[in-house]
Amino acid sequence: MLRKLALAAAVTLCLAATVQANDGIGSITTGGIVFGKTDAVAMKKEVLNVSPALIRVEYEFLNESSRDVEETIFFPLPEYQAGYHQSPTYYGQPKDFSIEVDGQPKAYQTRLEAKLDGKDVTARLKALGLSNEQIAYFPSYTLFDKKVAKLTAAQQKALIADDLLAKLDDEENWVPAWSVKIIYQWQQKFPAGKVVRVRHQYAPFIAAGPGASYLGEGKEFEQKYCGDKAFYATWNKLAKKQGESGFVNAAWVSYILTTGNTWKNGIEDFTLNLVKEKPDELISLCFPGTFKKINPTTLQVKLRNFRPQQELNVYFGNLDNGAENTGVAPKLPANFGIGK
Repeated sequence: MLRKLALAAAVTLCLAATVQANDGIGSITTGGIVFGKTDAVAMKKEVLNVSPALIRVEYEFLNESSRDVEETIFFPLPEYQAGYHQSPTYYGQPKDFSIEVDGQPKAYQTRLEAKLDGKDVTARLKALGLSNEQIAYFPSYTLFDKKVAKLTAAQQKALIADDLLAKLDDEENWVPAWSVKIIYQWQQKFPAGKVVRVRHQYAPFIAAGPGASYLGEGKEFEQKYCGDKAFYATWNKLAKKQGESGFVNAAWVSYILTTGNTWKNGIEDFTLNLVKEKPDELISLCFPGTFKKINPTTLQVKLRNFRPQQELNVYFGNLDNGAENTGVAPKLPANFGIGK
């Protein structure tokens, strides 16, 4: 069956913001990463700072067992389509990505996977001789400033036969049908009875501009962002000031919280700070607890023994800067699967 990729669908930037995640533990199987749970290491504290410009998360872990424990820690990046796109928004690695452990930069490894209809096709692409760069960036329409070797005629023929390439609209251009999953991982030792501090920082992928300003049909917005009467009153007032356009400059930021449940006791001491660039920004989200204004630009909530039941989705409105954060080329392993 010949796969076709409609150009309109291929070049449209997805307005649902992709997400980054809490660190989680797990193991690698033939089916990929399986997230597990530890009964030894507790996440004693997490402080999560969220804004459209920056996500910063700080953890304190404690090995509560009587012996040292070493775990594989996974930080999954958002999956992206390897086919045609006009910009790297939502793709690759978020800008300014860094990991620190106990105040020191932490080296990490990369796991690269290619997915098609939910199946891992990395081994097949490897058997056909494709490099990591050809899988992640692809010779045609590369999203990043990368020189990528072209496919041979034999490789292209085999990929088309395996339904791994899709024909772009009615043109003679062939693009990948697969998506790319990149996961950063490292081995972390947790000495018995000792606190280990981990910190991440990066510019999140966001959905911004007119699409983010649109509040959807029916109860779509209420279900995802829990907009109340006060929110809509302020939003309508802001929209009215814009005249006929009714455009409230906005951004959506998402973050996966539920991987925090892989740690013993969930998240024992959790703090979420929502950080505005200016005091009159508008924020809406669904989240347990009561937020307090700790300064003119920061809303804070604290929870004890927190076991997240859903992911974090935050609407930031009335922004001055409507630019979207775009991805940068992710670091790739030297070989397939796990590599430095």
